[in-house]
Amino acid sequence: MSDHPVLHVKGRVLAGPDDVRDELWVVDGRISHDRPGGARDVRTVTGWVLPGLVDAHCHVGLGAHGPVDADEAEKQALADREAGTLLIRDAGSPSDTRWVDDRDDLPKIIRAGRHIARTRRYIRGYAHEIEPDDLVAYVAQEARRGDGWVKLVGDWIDREVGDLAPSWPRDAAEAAIAEAHRLGARVTAHCFAENSLRDLVEAGIDCVEHATGLTEDLIPLFAERGVAIVPTLVNIATFPRLADGGESKFPRWSAHMRRLHERRYDTVRSAYDAGIPVFVGTDAGGTLPHGLVAAEVAELVTAGIPPLDALAATTWTARAWLGRPGLEEGAPADLVVYDTDPRADVRVLADPRRVVVNGRVTA
Repeated sequence: MSDHPVLHVKGRVLAGPDDVRDELWVVDGRISHDRPGGARDVRTVTGWVLPGLVDAHCHVGLGAHGPVDADEAEKQALADREAGTLLIRDAGSPSDTRWVDDRDDLPKIIRAGRHIARTRRYIRGYAHEIEPDDLVAYVAQEARRGDGWVKLVGDWIDREVGDLAPSWPRDAAEAAIAEAHRLGARVTAHCFAENSLRDLVEAGIDCVEHATGLTEDLIPLFAERGVAIVPTLVNIATFPRLADGGESKFPRWSAHMRRLHERRYDTVRSAYDAGIPVFVGTDAGGTLPHGLVAAEVAELVTAGIPPLDALAATTWTARAWLGRPGLEEGAPADLVVYDTDPRADVRVLADPRRVVVNGRVTA
């Protein structure tokens, strides 16, 4: 055996929403459901066990003004780890975080490359800012750089109209999404408003971030196409402050942002009721701190999603959606241990007893 300690994890192991086991073993950093022969120096960990939590919208390496250095990116990743987030879909970052892959003590990252936005239509320093004629080329570039995802900025404030407006013509989006799919990548898009959604979904997009503009007439389209949403409700909570800040220059935009905020819970619950896949994402990075995954799960419950399904949106179903294992035989031993049953009260997620990354107890 290697220098990884052998762990005996006992208690209630939640391998699935209804798959509860009494124990598992960690050998050479990987999960085994069978007791290893000849194991010595075994460390025992007890409690309620989940696969490492998933933050499906996070930004490691991104700060308020653009890229941050490796030391700051490490602090961000460690904050996520301490919260139990061990799998991140990095939904756009201008920083090269490939060095994280060489660290067996940090969360695993699935990258979407750098944001792709329309010129002067996004936060300065975050994105490639281009025009529609270049969209296919930039999507191809980020598809090759990423880990199976590409991130578009689907809408943003248009200063000429003083409100949110779509970033891309339908034909440009359709060609770009087709190119990403040809290269084996899925495409997601930042979308706050209503009027960017139909074209993107009909163009073949795979996921929409925030999706605050999702309306009753669009919900059946999302459900029919199987387009997932990541609501980032802890980020949407900032809309009133943003609206107040923009009131004097862009009153239409400010009023729009307030309306989107006011109906946020109804929007998420209606999507869930229609069978649209909903996943947990915090939008950490930029202006939001890392480590907010428990708060986002609680927000989904507040929106009306049943606690078990909100829990699944950051564990079992989220990992399956991203193509990563949970507590299966032979999987990397990324798991979180709690004092009580998180299915009974998701607020337990805010206080992990132990965090295990690649078989090592880190917290």
